[in-house]
Amino acid sequence: MAVFEGNFHQGSPRRFALVIGRFNDLITEKLLAGCQDCLKRHGVDINPHGDQVDYAWVPGSFEIPMVARQLALTGRYNAIICLGAVIKGQTPHFDYVAAEVSKGIAAAGFQTGVPIVFGVLTTDTLQQALERAGIKSNLGWNYAMSALEMSSLMGQIQALPSESQGSLVGTVSPPLPSAAVAPAQSTSGT
Repeated sequence: MAVFEGNFHQGSPRRFALVIGRFNDLITEKLLAGCQDCLKRHGVDINPHGDQVDYAWVPGSFEIPMVARQLALTGRYNAIICLGAVIKGQTPHFDYVAAEVSKGIAAAGFQTGVPIVFGVLTTDTLQQALERAGIKSNLGWNYAMSALEMSSLMGQIQALPSESQGSLVGTVSPPLPSAAVAPAQSTSGT
């Protein structure tokens, strides 16, 4: 049996996309700075005019999953990092947005096979968000570490010979619909 584990060093150049929500930009800009610091310290060229990191700004966290999925579908990126902040208010709006953003980001990763890191803070207060975006620690750094590790891990898995990939994924074809299997009924001669 094999053991697969991602690492944090740059074996070959990797490409990343960052999708950042503008809403609550006091928080998201701090997360972005922490993320960029981590990537840069791990040998990634964070220059938006370079060839390793692309940045997509969206109006708010709700729009992040759609853009992350579209970027993943291009096949250009080894990992995508989603940065946003949803802060609870006095209405149920928080619950709807937080749930849909988390489901959407997870679905985009599953659908595309590209690691998509959930870096959207969902907090009860602005103070909690500030603490997670730099006052106590900057989770942007952690999100970048996850992207580095997952891009490395997925690279190892994708480099497996096709026969090994088949055993990981499974080689069983889905059953045909019953209409396709049933023999045709003859109406002639009756």
